[in-house]
Amino acid sequence: MSADVRRAAEILKRGGLVGFPTETVYGLGADASSKEAVARLYAAKRRPADHPVIVHFADARQAFAWARDVPEGARKLAEKFWPGPLTLVLKKSRKAGDFVTGGQDTIGVRVPAHPVAQELLKAFGGGIAAPSANRFGQLSPTTAAHVRADLGKDAELVLDGGPSEVGIESTIVDLSGEGAVLLRPGRISRPELEQALGALIQEKRADSPRHSGGLERHYAPKTPARLVPPHELDREITRLRDKVAVLAFSRPDERVDYWLRMPREPLGYAQRLYATLRELDGAGCESILIEAPPETPEWAGVRDRLVRATT
Repeated sequence: MSADVRRAAEILKRGGLVGFPTETVYGLGADASSKEAVARLYAAKRRPADHPVIVHFADARQAFAWARDVPEGARKLAEKFWPGPLTLVLKKSRKAGDFVTGGQDTIGVRVPAHPVAQELLKAFGGGIAAPSANRFGQLSPTTAAHVRADLGKDAELVLDGGPSEVGIESTIVDLSGEGAVLLRPGRISRPELEQALGALIQEKRADSPRHSGGLERHYAPKTPARLVPPHELDREITRLRDKVAVLAFSRPDERVDYWLRMPREPLGYAQRLYATLRELDGAGCESILIEAPPETPEWAGVRDRLVRATT
Protein backbone atom coordinates (compact mmCIF):
# COMPACT_ATOMS: atom_id res chain seq x y z
CA MET A 1 0.00 0.00 0.00
CA SER A 2 1.34 3.42 -0.94
CA ALA A 3 2.02 6.14 1.63
CA ASP A 4 -0.48 8.44 -0.11
CA VAL A 5 -3.27 5.87 0.16
CA ARG A 6 -2.52 5.31 3.86
CA ARG A 7 -2.64 9.05 4.42
CA ALA A 8 -5.90 9.32 2.46
CA ALA A 9 -7.49 6.58 4.60
CA GLU A 10 -6.38 8.39 7.75
CA ILE A 11 -7.91 11.67 6.51
CA LEU A 12 -11.21 9.89 5.85
CA LYS A 13 -11.20 8.26 9.29
CA ARG A 14 -10.89 11.65 10.99
CA GLY A 15 -13.70 13.15 8.92
CA GLY A 16 -11.76 14.82 6.12
CA LEU A 17 -12.32 14.85 2.35
CA VAL A 18 -10.20 13.07 -0.26
CA GLY A 19 -10.26 13.19 -4.06
CA PHE A 20 -9.63 9.80 -5.63
CA PRO A 21 -9.86 8.14 -9.05
CA THR A 22 -12.47 5.65 -10.17
CA GLU A 23 -12.79 4.14 -13.61
CA THR A 24 -15.75 6.48 -14.34
CA VAL A 25 -14.73 9.92 -13.03
CA TYR A 26 -12.83 11.21 -9.99
CA GLY A 27 -14.82 11.19 -6.75
CA LEU A 28 -14.72 13.38 -3.65
CA GLY A 29 -14.79 10.95 -0.76
CA ALA A 30 -16.01 11.16 2.83
CA ASP A 31 -16.75 8.61 5.55
CA ALA A 32 -20.29 7.52 4.64
CA SER A 33 -21.07 6.62 8.26
CA SER A 34 -20.20 10.10 9.61
CA LYS A 35 -22.90 12.76 9.51
CA GLU A 36 -20.31 15.48 10.06
CA ALA A 37 -18.00 14.24 7.29
CA VAL A 38 -20.85 13.94 4.79
CA ALA A 39 -22.06 17.44 5.73
CA ARG A 40 -18.56 18.69 4.94
CA LEU A 41 -18.76 16.87 1.60
CA TYR A 42 -22.10 18.49 0.70
CA ALA A 43 -20.78 21.91 1.66
CA ALA A 44 -17.64 21.51 -0.45
CA LYS A 45 -19.65 20.48 -3.49
CA ARG A 46 -22.45 23.00 -2.78
CA ARG A 47 -24.79 20.06 -3.22
CA PRO A 48 -28.51 20.24 -2.26
CA ALA A 49 -29.17 18.30 0.95
CA ASP A 50 -31.95 16.23 -0.64
CA HIS A 51 -29.71 15.00 -3.48
CA PRO A 52 -28.32 11.57 -2.47
CA VAL A 53 -24.73 10.43 -2.92
CA ILE A 54 -23.44 7.05 -4.05
CA VAL A 55 -21.55 5.02 -1.46
CA HIS A 56 -18.53 3.05 -2.65
CA PHE A 57 -17.30 -0.26 -1.21
CA ALA A 58 -14.44 -2.68 -1.73
CA ASP A 59 -16.74 -5.64 -2.49
CA ALA A 60 -20.36 -6.71 -2.91
CA ARG A 61 -20.59 -8.18 0.60
CA GLN A 62 -19.89 -4.81 2.18
CA ALA A 63 -22.16 -2.99 -0.27
CA PHE A 64 -25.13 -5.27 0.30
CA ALA A 65 -24.77 -4.90 4.09
CA TRP A 66 -26.04 -1.34 3.59
CA ALA A 67 -29.25 -2.69 2.04
CA ARG A 68 -32.06 -4.42 3.92
CA ASP A 69 -33.35 -6.19 0.85
CA VAL A 70 -31.13 -7.49 -1.95
CA PRO A 71 -33.24 -9.01 -4.74
CA GLU A 72 -31.91 -11.72 -7.01
CA GLY A 73 -31.62 -9.20 -9.85
CA ALA A 74 -29.18 -7.12 -7.83
CA ARG A 75 -27.02 -10.16 -7.16
CA LYS A 76 -27.01 -11.07 -10.85
CA LEU A 77 -25.91 -7.57 -11.88
CA ALA A 78 -23.27 -7.41 -9.15
CA GLU A 79 -21.83 -10.77 -10.17
CA LYS A 80 -21.65 -9.67 -13.81
CA PHE A 81 -20.52 -6.03 -13.51
CA TRP A 82 -18.79 -5.50 -10.12
CA PRO A 83 -16.17 -4.26 -9.69
CA GLY A 84 -17.20 -1.82 -12.41
CA PRO A 85 -19.16 1.24 -13.52
CA LEU A 86 -22.56 0.19 -12.14
CA THR A 87 -24.53 1.66 -9.22
CA LEU A 88 -27.43 -0.29 -7.71
CA VAL A 89 -30.23 1.51 -5.83
CA LEU A 90 -31.67 -0.68 -3.06
CA LYS A 91 -33.78 -0.34 0.07
CA LYS A 92 -31.39 0.96 2.71
CA SER A 93 -30.43 -0.79 5.93
CA ARG A 94 -29.83 0.89 9.29
CA LYS A 95 -26.19 1.43 8.31
CA ALA A 96 -27.25 4.10 5.80
CA GLY A 97 -28.09 7.44 7.40
CA ASP A 98 -30.55 9.90 5.92
CA PHE A 99 -27.63 12.26 5.37
CA VAL A 100 -26.28 10.08 2.50
CA THR A 101 -29.65 9.11 1.01
CA GLY A 102 -31.16 12.58 0.72
CA GLY A 103 -33.78 11.51 3.26
CA GLN A 104 -35.01 8.65 1.05
CA ASP A 105 -35.55 5.00 1.98
CA THR A 106 -33.06 3.90 -0.70
CA ILE A 107 -29.28 3.82 -1.01
CA GLY A 108 -27.05 3.85 -4.11
CA VAL A 109 -24.08 1.47 -3.79
CA ARG A 110 -21.15 0.71 -6.08
CA VAL A 111 -17.95 -1.33 -6.16
CA PRO A 112 -15.45 0.58 -8.34
CA ALA A 113 -12.83 -1.21 -10.42
CA HIS A 114 -9.99 1.34 -10.37
CA PRO A 115 -6.99 -0.14 -8.51
CA VAL A 116 -6.35 3.05 -6.53
CA ALA A 117 -10.00 3.23 -5.47
CA GLN A 118 -9.86 -0.43 -4.43
CA GLU A 119 -6.67 0.14 -2.47
CA LEU A 120 -8.22 3.12 -0.68
CA LEU A 121 -11.49 1.31 0.12
CA LYS A 122 -9.60 -1.66 1.57
CA ALA A 123 -7.36 0.62 3.64
CA PHE A 124 -10.36 2.58 4.91
CA GLY A 125 -12.41 -0.51 5.62
CA GLY A 126 -15.89 0.98 5.21
CA GLY A 127 -18.18 2.82 2.85
CA ILE A 128 -16.96 6.00 1.16
CA ALA A 129 -19.61 8.50 0.05
CA ALA A 130 -18.21 9.84 -3.20
CA PRO A 131 -20.02 12.02 -5.71
CA SER A 132 -17.94 13.50 -8.53
CA ALA A 133 -15.14 15.74 -7.29
CA ASN A 134 -16.42 19.06 -8.66
CA ARG A 135 -18.86 21.81 -7.74
CA PHE A 136 -22.44 20.63 -8.04
CA GLY A 137 -23.86 20.63 -11.57
CA GLN A 138 -20.58 21.42 -13.32
CA LEU A 139 -18.35 19.23 -15.48
CA SER A 140 -17.11 16.08 -13.78
CA PRO A 141 -13.34 15.66 -13.37
CA THR A 142 -11.47 12.93 -15.21
CA THR A 143 -7.95 13.80 -13.98
CA ALA A 144 -6.43 14.72 -10.64
CA ALA A 145 -5.60 18.16 -12.06
CA HIS A 146 -9.32 18.76 -12.74
CA VAL A 147 -10.10 18.02 -9.08
CA ARG A 148 -7.47 20.41 -7.81
CA ALA A 149 -8.63 23.14 -10.19
CA ASP A 150 -12.30 22.70 -9.21
CA LEU A 151 -12.06 22.19 -5.46
CA GLY A 152 -8.77 23.71 -4.37
CA LYS A 153 -8.11 23.07 -0.67
CA ASP A 154 -11.58 21.60 -0.03
CA ALA A 155 -9.99 18.23 -0.82
CA GLU A 156 -7.22 17.68 1.73
CA LEU A 157 -5.53 15.17 -0.58
CA VAL A 158 -6.06 14.13 -4.20
CA LEU A 159 -4.86 10.68 -5.21
CA ASP A 160 -3.65 10.63 -8.82
CA GLY A 161 -4.67 7.53 -10.77
CA GLY A 162 -4.25 8.93 -14.28
CA PRO A 163 -7.07 9.82 -16.70
CA SER A 164 -10.40 8.09 -16.09
CA GLU A 165 -10.86 5.06 -18.33
CA VAL A 166 -14.66 5.31 -18.78
CA GLY A 167 -15.00 9.10 -18.64
CA ILE A 168 -18.69 9.37 -17.71
CA GLU A 169 -20.50 8.48 -14.48
CA SER A 170 -21.76 5.01 -13.65
CA THR A 171 -24.91 3.41 -14.98
CA ILE A 172 -27.57 3.51 -12.23
CA VAL A 173 -30.22 0.78 -11.90
CA ASP A 174 -33.02 0.94 -9.34
CA LEU A 175 -33.95 -2.43 -7.82
CA SER A 176 -35.77 -1.08 -4.77
CA GLY A 177 -39.25 -1.82 -6.15
CA GLU A 178 -40.84 -4.08 -8.71
CA GLY A 179 -38.44 -5.04 -11.48
CA ALA A 180 -35.36 -3.12 -12.57
CA VAL A 181 -35.47 0.54 -13.64
CA LEU A 182 -32.73 2.37 -15.54
CA LEU A 183 -32.21 5.70 -13.75
CA ARG A 184 -29.04 6.84 -15.52
CA PRO A 185 -27.37 5.34 -18.60
CA GLY A 186 -23.60 4.90 -18.66
CA ARG A 187 -20.87 2.62 -20.01
CA ILE A 188 -22.98 -0.47 -19.31
CA SER A 189 -25.78 -0.40 -21.86
CA ARG A 190 -29.44 -1.39 -21.56
CA PRO A 191 -28.97 -4.54 -23.71
CA GLU A 192 -26.07 -5.67 -21.51
CA LEU A 193 -28.15 -5.16 -18.36
CA GLU A 194 -31.12 -7.01 -19.81
CA GLN A 195 -28.94 -9.92 -20.90
CA ALA A 196 -27.46 -10.24 -17.40
CA LEU A 197 -30.89 -9.98 -15.74
CA GLY A 198 -32.77 -12.15 -18.18
CA ALA A 199 -35.50 -9.51 -18.07
CA LEU A 200 -36.40 -6.17 -19.59
CA ILE A 201 -35.25 -2.92 -17.96
CA GLN A 202 -38.05 -0.47 -17.24
CA GLU A 203 -38.00 3.24 -18.02
CA LYS A 204 -37.51 5.79 -15.24
CA ARG A 205 -40.82 6.81 -13.63
CA ALA A 206 -42.05 9.95 -11.90
CA ASP A 207 -41.92 8.13 -8.54
CA SER A 208 -38.40 6.72 -9.07
CA PRO A 209 -35.87 7.57 -6.33
CA ARG A 210 -33.87 10.77 -6.64
CA HIS A 211 -30.35 9.92 -7.73
CA SER A 212 -26.97 11.37 -8.66
CA GLY A 213 -27.05 13.18 -11.99
CA GLY A 214 -30.84 13.15 -12.12
CA LEU A 215 -31.47 16.87 -12.48
CA GLU A 216 -32.51 18.29 -15.85
CA ARG A 217 -29.34 20.44 -16.10
CA HIS A 218 -26.13 18.80 -14.96
CA TYR A 219 -22.56 18.08 -16.12
CA ALA A 220 -22.64 21.52 -17.74
CA PRO A 221 -19.89 23.83 -19.03
CA LYS A 222 -20.03 27.50 -18.04
CA THR A 223 -20.19 28.59 -21.70
CA PRO A 224 -23.74 28.29 -23.12
CA ALA A 225 -23.91 25.10 -25.20
CA ARG A 226 -26.44 23.70 -27.67
CA LEU A 227 -26.92 20.20 -29.04
CA VAL A 228 -27.39 20.34 -32.82
CA PRO A 229 -28.57 17.53 -35.16
CA PRO A 230 -25.86 16.64 -37.71
CA HIS A 231 -27.88 17.89 -40.68
CA GLU A 232 -28.33 21.31 -39.02
CA LEU A 233 -24.75 21.94 -37.94
CA ASP A 234 -23.65 23.72 -41.13
CA ARG A 235 -26.72 25.99 -41.06
CA GLU A 236 -26.12 26.89 -37.40
CA ILE A 237 -22.47 27.76 -38.08
CA THR A 238 -23.53 30.02 -40.96
CA ARG A 239 -26.21 31.72 -38.86
CA LEU A 240 -24.10 32.53 -35.81
CA ARG A 241 -22.31 35.85 -35.55
CA ASP A 242 -20.61 35.41 -32.20
CA LYS A 243 -17.35 33.58 -31.50
CA VAL A 244 -18.24 29.89 -31.48
CA ALA A 245 -16.60 26.62 -30.48
CA VAL A 246 -17.71 23.35 -32.06
CA LEU A 247 -17.57 19.72 -30.92
CA ALA A 248 -18.21 17.45 -33.89
CA PHE A 249 -17.38 14.20 -35.69
CA SER A 250 -16.27 15.86 -38.92
CA ARG A 251 -13.14 17.75 -39.90
CA PRO A 252 -12.73 21.40 -38.82
CA ASP A 253 -14.61 24.17 -40.63
CA GLU A 254 -12.51 27.27 -41.36
CA ARG A 255 -15.45 29.53 -40.39
CA VAL A 256 -15.26 28.29 -36.79
CA ASP A 257 -12.99 29.85 -34.17
CA TYR A 258 -12.35 26.66 -32.17
CA TRP A 259 -13.16 23.15 -33.40
CA LEU A 260 -12.56 19.81 -31.70
CA ARG A 261 -13.13 16.54 -33.53
CA MET A 262 -14.46 13.58 -31.54
CA PRO A 263 -14.20 9.80 -32.07
CA ARG A 264 -17.04 8.13 -33.96
CA GLU A 265 -17.33 5.29 -31.47
CA PRO A 266 -19.07 5.76 -28.10
CA LEU A 267 -16.42 4.43 -25.71
CA GLY A 268 -13.70 6.73 -27.06
CA TYR A 269 -16.11 9.67 -27.15
CA ALA A 270 -17.18 9.14 -23.53
CA GLN A 271 -13.59 8.84 -22.36
CA ARG A 272 -12.72 12.24 -23.83
CA LEU A 273 -16.03 14.04 -23.27
CA TYR A 274 -15.50 16.02 -20.05
CA ALA A 275 -11.88 16.93 -20.72
CA THR A 276 -12.92 18.17 -24.17
CA LEU A 277 -15.81 20.24 -22.80
CA ARG A 278 -13.40 21.78 -20.30
CA GLU A 279 -11.07 22.71 -23.15
CA LEU A 280 -13.95 24.30 -25.08
CA ASP A 281 -15.04 26.13 -21.93
CA GLY A 282 -11.62 27.75 -21.77
CA ALA A 283 -11.49 28.71 -25.45
CA GLY A 284 -12.92 32.19 -24.89
CA CYS A 285 -15.96 31.68 -27.12
CA GLU A 286 -19.47 33.00 -26.58
CA SER A 287 -21.17 29.68 -27.33
CA ILE A 288 -20.55 25.99 -27.98
CA LEU A 289 -22.26 23.91 -30.66
CA ILE A 290 -22.23 20.14 -30.17
CA GLU A 291 -23.06 17.76 -33.00
CA ALA A 292 -25.58 15.26 -31.63
CA PRO A 293 -24.44 11.62 -31.52
CA PRO A 294 -26.55 8.71 -32.84
CA GLU A 295 -29.71 7.68 -30.99
CA THR A 296 -28.66 4.10 -30.32
CA PRO A 297 -28.31 2.14 -27.03
CA GLU A 298 -24.50 2.28 -27.21
CA TRP A 299 -24.61 6.09 -27.26
CA ALA A 300 -27.26 6.48 -24.52
CA GLY A 301 -24.81 7.45 -21.76
CA VAL A 302 -23.08 10.09 -23.90
CA ARG A 303 -26.40 11.47 -25.14
CA ASP A 304 -27.71 11.74 -21.57
CA ARG A 305 -24.70 13.81 -20.49
CA LEU A 306 -24.89 16.05 -23.56
CA VAL A 307 -28.61 16.69 -23.18
CA ARG A 308 -28.12 17.70 -19.53
CA ALA A 309 -25.10 19.85 -20.42
CA THR A 310 -27.09 21.76 -23.05
CA THR A 311 -30.53 22.06 -21.42
